[in-house]
Amino acid sequence: MASTIAVIIIISAVLLDYFWFDVDKKRWGWMESWSKFNKGLFFAGFIIASVLIYLGLDTEYF
Repeated sequence: MASTIAVIIIISAVLLDYFWFDVDKKRWGWMESWSKFNKGLFFAGFIIASVLIYLGLDTEYF
């Protein structure tokens, strides 16, 4: 259950940062010329990598 909550927090943090917090395009502006497919692929990979890192660090406590 705790891992599921962590995954939800990671996904929501990345999406909120892209769509809401970065209004000036200072962090994600370098992706401006990318297609929607490439952006989606990047964010999917970024979220998967973040979740795998979290779960990898969390396995010490199982």
